[in-house]
Amino acid sequence: MEKLKQIKLTKKHLHIALILLGMAFILLPAFHANIWFDESYSVAISNNHSFAEIWSIGGHDVHPVLYYWMLKIISLIFGNHMMIYHLFSVIAVTLLGILGYTHIRKDFGENTGILFTFFAFLFPVNVVYASEIRMYAWAMLFVTIMGIYAYRIFKGKSSAKNWIIFAIFSLFSAYTHYYGLMAAGIVNILLFAYLLKQAITQKKFTKDMRNFIIQGVIQILLYIPWIVSLLLQVSQVSKGFWIGIKFPDTLIEMFSFQFTGNLGDTLHIDNWLACVYGLIFTVYLIYLYIHNRKTQLLNKEERKPAKYAILVYGAVILGAAIVSLIIWRPIIYARYFLVVTGLFIFFLAYTMAKLGTPKLNMVMMTLTVLVALVVNINLIEVNYDASNQEPIQYVASHVQEGDIFVYGNEGSGFVISANFPQYQQYFYDGARWNVEEAYKAYGPNMKTVYNLNELENYTGRIWFINSNNYALQEEAMQKYPSIELIERKSFKTKYQKYQYSFAITEKKE
Repeated sequence: MEKLKQIKLTKKHLHIALILLGMAFILLPAFHANIWFDESYSVAISNNHSFAEIWSIGGHDVHPVLYYWMLKIISLIFGNHMMIYHLFSVIAVTLLGILGYTHIRKDFGENTGILFTFFAFLFPVNVVYASEIRMYAWAMLFVTIMGIYAYRIFKGKSSAKNWIIFAIFSLFSAYTHYYGLMAAGIVNILLFAYLLKQAITQKKFTKDMRNFIIQGVIQILLYIPWIVSLLLQVSQVSKGFWIGIKFPDTLIEMFSFQFTGNLGDTLHIDNWLACVYGLIFTVYLIYLYIHNRKTQLLNKEERKPAKYAILVYGAVILGAAIVSLIIWRPIIYARYFLVVTGLFIFFLAYTMAKLGTPKLNMVMMTLTVLVALVVNINLIEVNYDASNQEPIQYVASHVQEGDIFVYGNEGSGFVISANFPQYQQYFYDGARWNVEEAYKAYGPNMKTVYNLNELENYTGRIWFINSNNYALQEEAMQKYPSIELIERKSFKTKYQKYQYSFAITEKKE
């Protein structure tokens, strides 16, 4: 008996050590100040606007506003520092890993808890997005906490504390991302169905059903203010032609992304290796499922935790696909899977802990460590490359008081905007993307224009910013012969493979 206690104590120590090592691992590539377009939006809306303005402008964006509010609080406490914003996301993934010790271990056993913590920190896609200045890490955390407390209620632990935490994180999930809204809706529906069945069986209006209705009504009332914005989003996202579905390429991309974070031409590991890693994991999970069917290692009740986790995960993806068909524009996008990746990680951890053999589990964990190491080494090399800050340093050393920036619908211009919001800027929306209201996020000094007529009565220095050409500057000089070129300079950075083409000009009277 004493020996068993010693083994258990050792596992606890191992678990704590895993948390500390995992936190250090995801921190390694996080100490940088680089941003790309999506991150520039997060920085701009939170730094340039009040909470009320974030709500108003956020109604024209494609995500709810809770994360932007959270980032606003961070900016008020620490100031507008890109590195702090990156580290803020690291906190979310760290808390996700800690859940393995504080919640998963207690609810589902020591081994499941350790494996959950292991994958929370070392699942390659989590390593990639642990420091992204976006809402995905926090949405993943909120959805996972919601799922944990929903299952506790499902198992009969329906204390006031559990109901309150479930309701709070259900609402947080919905206010952080629309995939979080779908996850919250599905979890609430599943819980309602179970409680309704229970009430019918008992032939009475149960206390749990009463609690569910109370918290459900509160959630709906608190979400109503955003419903109008949601309806607006459906209309605007339907114009988001940047999200494309191309079979089978998109399905392969979604698959490789979920395992390694590869997306588009941003590859953290060779795509074929990403697919091989994902396929090996998939084959292993199928093997465990078939093995359990033959041996019945887990009974029906014991299979429920993994079953419900993967059910919600799959239902969210299916729901996104159905909405895409209804509005005839895709809103199913690989990066959005991060919102429910915590549930996927739990599915992996529980299945491996309950059905896997120590040797095969160790093989899969070793493979994961190797892939995560390759991914993290790549991230470190990319994030700390000196080229990333060269465009920012160039602007800082050459910009003069009274200069204006003009840029098109390319990420590089918006990165400069977020770093230098004090200068007058013009977003040249030649393609008519219908984003004028959303792009008010970039502050009062940013104006959306649909041609270059704004420069008609302007005299002074103009920066034309493109990604990899000087088309804007050439168009402007054709329209206004009084514009003289002062200097051209281009940069290639490793961060998101962004390119910057600066043309400094001056328009004479």
